[in-house]
Amino acid sequence: MPANLPPQYYKAEDQYRQAQSAKEELEALQLMLQLMPKHKGTDRLQADLKAKISETRKDAEEEQKAPKGGRSFRIPRQGSGQIVVLGGPNAGKSRVIAELTNAEPAVAEYPFTTHEPLPAMMPWEDVRVQLIDTPPISAQHIDPWLVGMVRAADAALLCFDGSSDDAPEHTADVLRQLESRKTKLSSRTGLDEDSFAVVNVRTLLCVTRGDDPDAAMRLEFLRELAPHDFPTVFVEFDREDSREALRTELFRLLHVIRIYTRKPGTKAEYIDPYTIAEGGTVEDLAYRIHRDMAETVTSARVWGDSARDGQTVGREHPLCDRDMVELH
Repeated sequence: MPANLPPQYYKAEDQYRQAQSAKEELEALQLMLQLMPKHKGTDRLQADLKAKISETRKDAEEEQKAPKGGRSFRIPRQGSGQIVVLGGPNAGKSRVIAELTNAEPAVAEYPFTTHEPLPAMMPWEDVRVQLIDTPPISAQHIDPWLVGMVRAADAALLCFDGSSDDAPEHTADVLRQLESRKTKLSSRTGLDEDSFAVVNVRTLLCVTRGDDPDAAMRLEFLRELAPHDFPTVFVEFDREDSREALRTELFRLLHVIRIYTRKPGTKAEYIDPYTIAEGGTVEDLAYRIHRDMAETVTSARVWGDSARDGQTVGREHPLCDRDMVELH
């Protein structure tokens, strides 16, 4: 029997993934259990959730007693979404940041140039996407804080140097290191159906130096070492069309839509849109603007693909990319 989980459940699941402490994880897990339908199709899921809640409650109690200290990084989300940029040594991560944003990361021919996460904003049309450069992952080392950052991100960009014979093994090491820590780079984002301890993160594989004649062969070797199901884009940063294609793929990776708003009686201006998840509703837009507004909005007028010009719709009305919305 299918679980038929409601949209609110998946929102709570996102809160769990993005939690920065055991206490926040516990609150999200309790909400997930509350929102989960109670029938035979969810019996196993309920049992798993209750076990996870019990485990996380103990973690929260230990966390509260533990002395403060240790190194951690918490980077607030900005823009349309947060994409963490991953890769092995010399995979081209910092080059991605340097070419697509105004940030100036250290870019060098020697490995392990990046030591700390570097957030930067990538413009795409009339929105911006947050990219985070990270230290390289190798078979011998992964920064402990990086795992939590990957699990909480909206998506990941996995870099692969198409000109390097070492790239297949180095990239397979990245996948193995994360998977051993219950974090799977995947074609989707969310908790794993077989275990709530495992988090899937939607991933795009970026083959840097993609014009190398042997890049496709090296990529095929990676597929043999570490089978995966996420999409791939070949990039050559010396070509503007290639850089712009990567920008577009990164925005699409977030699976969000742009929504413009106007106040009653004012002129519609298609600038500074809000972004919400694909399939998002009027209520989701209101929540994105302000949490209190989500509780008070009753209807909206919509211009765009999801409704006739100026049509009045309810709070559960699904919106489309580039809709203009007037909330009431």
